[in-house]
Amino acid sequence: MTTEPDQPHPPIRSYALRRGRFTTAQQRAVEQWFSTFGIPYSADLVDFDKAFGRAAPTVLEIGFGMGETTVAIAQHRPDINFLGVEVFAAGVGALLKTMAEKKVCNIRIVQHDAVDVVRDMLREQSLTGVHIYFPDPWPKSRHHKRRLLKQPFLHLLASRLAPSAYLHCATDWHDYALQMLTELSAEPALVNMHDGYAPTPENPLCNRPVTKFHARGSRLGHATFDLLFARRAEDVA
Repeated sequence: MTTEPDQPHPPIRSYALRRGRFTTAQQRAVEQWFSTFGIPYSADLVDFDKAFGRAAPTVLEIGFGMGETTVAIAQHRPDINFLGVEVFAAGVGALLKTMAEKKVCNIRIVQHDAVDVVRDMLREQSLTGVHIYFPDPWPKSRHHKRRLLKQPFLHLLASRLAPSAYLHCATDWHDYALQMLTELSAEPALVNMHDGYAPTPENPLCNRPVTKFHARGSRLGHATFDLLFARRAEDVA
Protein backbone atom coordinates (compact mmCIF):
# COMPACT_ATOMS: atom_id res chain seq x y z
CA MET A 1 0.00 0.00 0.00
CA THR A 2 1.38 3.41 -0.94
CA THR A 3 0.50 6.75 0.48
CA GLU A 4 0.69 10.15 -1.10
CA PRO A 5 3.38 12.44 0.34
CA ASP A 6 2.12 15.14 2.66
CA GLN A 7 1.20 18.28 0.81
CA PRO A 8 2.55 21.53 2.27
CA HIS A 9 -0.05 23.63 4.00
CA PRO A 10 -0.67 27.04 2.44
CA PRO A 11 0.58 29.93 4.57
CA ILE A 12 -1.87 31.54 6.97
CA ARG A 13 -2.61 35.02 5.65
CA SER A 14 -3.32 38.00 7.89
CA TYR A 15 -5.99 39.26 5.50
CA ALA A 16 -8.98 37.96 3.56
CA LEU A 17 -9.41 39.14 -0.01
CA ARG A 18 -12.90 40.59 -0.08
CA ARG A 19 -14.78 42.01 -3.01
CA GLY A 20 -14.38 45.75 -2.66
CA ARG A 21 -15.55 48.60 -4.83
CA PHE A 22 -12.74 49.50 -7.22
CA THR A 23 -13.89 52.80 -8.64
CA THR A 24 -13.22 54.07 -12.12
CA ALA A 25 -11.09 56.88 -10.70
CA GLN A 26 -9.01 54.43 -8.66
CA GLN A 27 -8.51 52.16 -11.66
CA ARG A 28 -7.50 55.13 -13.77
CA ALA A 29 -4.97 56.19 -11.13
CA VAL A 30 -3.42 52.71 -11.12
CA GLU A 31 -3.21 52.67 -14.92
CA GLN A 32 -1.66 56.13 -15.01
CA TRP A 33 0.62 56.17 -11.98
CA PHE A 34 1.55 52.65 -10.83
CA SER A 35 4.35 52.42 -13.39
CA THR A 36 5.87 55.53 -11.78
CA PHE A 37 5.20 54.98 -8.08
CA GLY A 38 4.63 51.22 -7.90
CA ILE A 39 7.19 48.49 -7.35
CA PRO A 40 6.08 45.07 -8.65
CA TYR A 41 6.60 42.24 -6.18
CA SER A 42 9.59 40.03 -6.95
CA ALA A 43 12.05 37.85 -5.07
CA ASP A 44 14.78 40.44 -5.69
CA LEU A 45 15.93 42.97 -3.11
CA VAL A 46 14.73 46.53 -3.66
CA ASP A 47 17.34 49.19 -4.31
CA PHE A 48 15.76 52.09 -2.40
CA ASP A 49 18.02 54.73 -3.97
CA LYS A 50 16.97 53.60 -7.45
CA ALA A 51 13.29 53.12 -6.58
CA PHE A 52 12.94 56.59 -5.03
CA GLY A 53 15.49 58.36 -7.19
CA ARG A 54 17.44 59.57 -4.17
CA ALA A 55 19.25 58.44 -1.04
CA ALA A 56 17.08 59.00 2.05
CA PRO A 57 15.91 57.11 5.15
CA THR A 58 13.11 54.66 4.33
CA VAL A 59 10.05 53.86 6.43
CA LEU A 60 7.83 50.87 5.68
CA GLU A 61 4.06 51.06 6.17
CA ILE A 62 2.17 47.77 6.21
CA GLY A 63 -1.52 47.90 5.34
CA PHE A 64 -2.09 51.55 4.44
CA GLY A 65 -5.79 51.12 3.69
CA MET A 66 -6.96 54.03 1.53
CA GLY A 67 -3.72 55.90 2.15
CA GLU A 68 -4.92 59.08 3.89
CA THR A 69 -2.50 58.68 6.80
CA THR A 70 0.34 57.68 4.49
CA VAL A 71 -0.02 60.87 2.45
CA ALA A 72 -0.35 63.08 5.53
CA ILE A 73 2.84 61.69 7.06
CA ALA A 74 4.73 61.82 3.75
CA GLN A 75 3.75 65.47 3.32
CA HIS A 76 4.92 66.19 6.86
CA ARG A 77 8.28 64.49 6.25
CA PRO A 78 9.34 65.05 2.62
CA ASP A 79 12.92 64.14 3.60
CA ILE A 80 11.91 60.51 4.21
CA ASN A 81 11.04 57.75 1.73
CA PHE A 82 7.84 55.84 2.53
CA LEU A 83 7.28 52.33 1.17
CA GLY A 84 3.63 51.29 1.46
CA VAL A 85 2.49 47.67 1.21
CA GLU A 86 -1.18 46.87 0.64
CA VAL A 87 -3.03 43.92 -0.91
CA PHE A 88 -6.29 45.67 -1.83
CA ALA A 89 -6.53 47.27 -5.27
CA ALA A 90 -8.98 49.94 -4.13
CA GLY A 91 -6.51 51.15 -1.51
CA VAL A 92 -3.65 51.23 -4.01
CA GLY A 93 -5.79 53.19 -6.46
CA ALA A 94 -6.98 55.60 -3.77
CA LEU A 95 -3.43 56.31 -2.57
CA LEU A 96 -2.14 56.87 -6.11
CA LYS A 97 -5.05 59.21 -6.82
CA THR A 98 -4.36 61.27 -3.69
CA MET A 99 -0.63 61.34 -4.38
CA ALA A 100 -1.30 62.77 -7.84
CA GLU A 101 -3.77 65.35 -6.56
CA LYS A 102 -1.44 66.54 -3.78
CA LYS A 103 1.78 66.12 -5.79
CA VAL A 104 3.37 63.79 -3.23
CA CYS A 105 6.37 61.97 -4.68
CA ASN A 106 8.15 60.35 -1.70
CA ILE A 107 5.91 57.24 -1.57
CA ARG A 108 6.34 53.94 -3.40
CA ILE A 109 3.81 51.10 -3.34
CA VAL A 110 4.00 47.31 -3.44
CA GLN A 111 0.67 45.54 -3.90
CA HIS A 112 1.37 42.19 -2.31
CA ASP A 113 1.37 40.27 0.97
CA ALA A 114 3.59 42.05 3.50
CA VAL A 115 5.21 38.88 4.81
CA ASP A 116 6.51 38.02 1.34
CA VAL A 117 7.65 41.59 0.74
CA VAL A 118 9.59 41.84 4.02
CA ARG A 119 11.16 38.42 3.52
CA ASP A 120 12.07 38.68 -0.15
CA MET A 121 12.45 42.35 -1.05
CA LEU A 122 13.96 44.14 1.96
CA ARG A 123 17.58 44.00 3.00
CA GLU A 124 18.51 43.37 6.60
CA GLN A 125 18.91 46.59 8.63
CA SER A 126 17.65 48.71 5.72
CA LEU A 127 14.67 50.46 7.36
CA THR A 128 14.57 53.58 9.51
CA GLY A 129 11.10 52.70 10.75
CA VAL A 130 7.96 50.62 10.32
CA HIS A 131 4.34 51.76 10.69
CA ILE A 132 1.55 49.23 11.28
CA TYR A 133 -1.61 51.14 12.09
CA PHE A 134 -4.86 49.33 12.92
CA PRO A 135 -4.13 45.94 11.35
CA ASP A 136 -7.07 43.56 11.02
CA PRO A 137 -7.76 42.47 14.63
CA TRP A 138 -9.38 39.15 13.73
CA PRO A 139 -11.47 39.40 16.90
CA LYS A 140 -12.82 35.83 16.98
CA SER A 141 -10.61 33.49 18.99
CA ARG A 142 -10.47 30.90 16.23
CA HIS A 143 -9.05 33.57 13.89
CA HIS A 144 -6.30 34.87 16.20
CA LYS A 145 -3.80 32.74 14.26
CA ARG A 146 -4.30 35.18 11.38
CA ARG A 147 -3.08 38.19 13.32
CA LEU A 148 -0.02 39.74 11.72
CA LEU A 149 1.88 40.92 14.78
CA LYS A 150 3.21 37.69 16.18
CA GLN A 151 6.17 35.40 15.74
CA PRO A 152 7.88 34.42 13.52
CA PHE A 153 6.99 37.52 11.49
CA LEU A 154 8.07 39.94 14.22
CA HIS A 155 11.57 38.46 14.29
CA LEU A 156 11.80 38.77 10.50
CA LEU A 157 10.56 42.35 10.63
CA ALA A 158 13.01 43.29 13.41
CA SER A 159 15.89 42.02 11.27
CA ARG A 160 15.01 44.60 8.59
CA LEU A 161 15.27 47.49 11.05
CA ALA A 162 18.55 49.36 11.29
CA PRO A 163 20.03 49.68 14.79
CA SER A 164 17.91 52.14 16.83
CA ALA A 165 15.21 52.21 14.10
CA TYR A 166 11.63 52.12 15.35
CA LEU A 167 8.47 50.02 15.01
CA HIS A 168 5.23 51.94 15.65
CA CYS A 169 1.96 49.98 15.93
CA ALA A 170 -1.57 51.01 16.86
CA THR A 171 -4.85 49.20 17.49
CA ASP A 172 -8.21 49.90 19.09
CA TRP A 173 -8.77 46.26 20.14
CA HIS A 174 -7.66 45.81 23.74
CA ASP A 175 -6.95 42.08 23.55
CA TYR A 176 -4.88 42.57 20.39
CA ALA A 177 -2.97 45.40 22.11
CA LEU A 178 -2.16 43.03 24.97
CA GLN A 179 -0.98 40.38 22.51
CA MET A 180 1.10 42.95 20.61
CA LEU A 181 2.72 44.16 23.84
CA THR A 182 3.51 40.59 24.90
CA GLU A 183 4.89 39.51 21.53
CA LEU A 184 6.93 42.67 20.95
CA SER A 185 8.37 42.58 24.48
CA ALA A 186 9.46 38.98 23.96
CA GLU A 187 11.40 39.76 20.77
CA PRO A 188 15.07 40.02 21.85
CA ALA A 189 16.01 42.40 19.02
CA LEU A 190 13.48 45.02 20.18
CA VAL A 191 13.18 47.26 23.22
CA ASN A 192 10.11 49.18 24.37
CA MET A 193 10.63 52.96 24.19
CA HIS A 194 7.98 53.48 26.89
CA ASP A 195 6.75 51.77 30.03
CA GLY A 196 3.98 49.75 28.38
CA TYR A 197 1.93 51.63 25.81
CA ALA A 198 3.14 54.83 24.17
CA PRO A 199 1.30 58.14 24.43
CA THR A 200 -1.28 58.37 21.63
CA PRO A 201 -0.15 59.27 19.10
CA GLU A 202 3.61 59.62 19.38
CA ASN A 203 6.34 58.86 16.89
CA PRO A 204 10.00 59.88 16.86
CA LEU A 205 9.92 60.94 13.20
CA CYS A 206 6.35 62.03 12.53
CA ASN A 207 3.26 62.15 14.71
CA ARG A 208 0.58 59.69 13.63
CA PRO A 209 -2.53 61.49 12.39
CA VAL A 210 -5.93 60.34 13.56
CA THR A 211 -6.77 57.63 11.05
CA LYS A 212 -10.21 56.60 9.82
CA PHE A 213 -10.05 53.49 12.01
CA HIS A 214 -8.91 55.53 15.01
CA ALA A 215 -11.85 57.92 14.56
CA ARG A 216 -14.31 55.08 14.11
CA GLY A 217 -13.01 53.33 17.22
CA SER A 218 -13.37 56.54 19.20
CA ARG A 219 -16.99 56.91 18.07
CA LEU A 220 -17.62 53.36 19.26
CA GLY A 221 -16.02 54.11 22.61
CA HIS A 222 -12.86 52.07 21.95
CA ALA A 223 -9.60 53.14 23.52
CA THR A 224 -6.63 53.37 21.16
CA PHE A 225 -3.31 51.76 22.04
CA ASP A 226 0.02 52.79 20.51
CA LEU A 227 3.17 50.76 20.90
CA LEU A 228 6.61 52.14 20.07
CA PHE A 229 9.58 49.79 20.03
CA ALA A 230 13.12 50.21 18.70
CA ARG A 231 15.75 47.87 17.32
CA ARG A 232 18.48 47.43 19.90
CA ALA A 233 21.63 49.29 18.99
CA GLU A 234 23.82 46.36 20.02
CA ASP A 235 23.98 43.10 18.09
CA VAL A 236 21.53 40.42 19.21
CA ALA A 237 22.40 36.76 18.71
